[in-house]
Amino acid sequence: MTTIAFIRHGVTAWNKEGRAQGKTDVPLDEEGILMAERVAERMEKEHWDVIYTSPLIRAKRTAEIIAEKLPEINFNTDIRLGEIGGGLIEGTTEQERVDKWGLNWREQDMGFEKEDVIIARGLSFIEDIQKAHRGKKVIVVSHGGFLARVFNALIPGGEFSNDIGNTSVTIVELKDEKNHCHLFNCMKHLEMREV
Repeated sequence: MTTIAFIRHGVTAWNKEGRAQGKTDVPLDEEGILMAERVAERMEKEHWDVIYTSPLIRAKRTAEIIAEKLPEINFNTDIRLGEIGGGLIEGTTEQERVDKWGLNWREQDMGFEKEDVIIARGLSFIEDIQKAHRGKKVIVVSHGGFLARVFNALIPGGEFSNDIGNTSVTIVELKDEKNHCHLFNCMKHLEMREV
């Protein structure tokens, strides 16, 4: 059995503006850094063996802040953990998309990364984690859109929300017979102090 704590990156200015980020490399804002510090304080209360992160700066910086509290942890970057490619809509708000492409913009070819490609890279990463870290506790820092799809692929029928909170923690046990989600989208660490 391998235990994974999936963590979404801290908040960015684009998150607050409702801009699609996708593969665009947007940094954490000041609040996002504080959120990352809160989740790091939460994770340091437990033993973790290794951390993997998306190479995009908002996730990587969140992972670095967590790793600072876990000095013995092995730190890795994996491109498969990157956010879903948003094609033409990256950097735009909903209103800007409607203004540019009309109300039915979702029905048009916007160049999004294909669903089967997203799931395949997510499950490829998970398979490698299971082989390399059997019986270990792994932290994975990634992105909301990507994580929502991975959760639904790992726990069929789980019907997980696509609304994954910034710095939320989701704990999944990977088992040979059936994966189990112990905790979903938990942000109690943000209640400890004002962010």
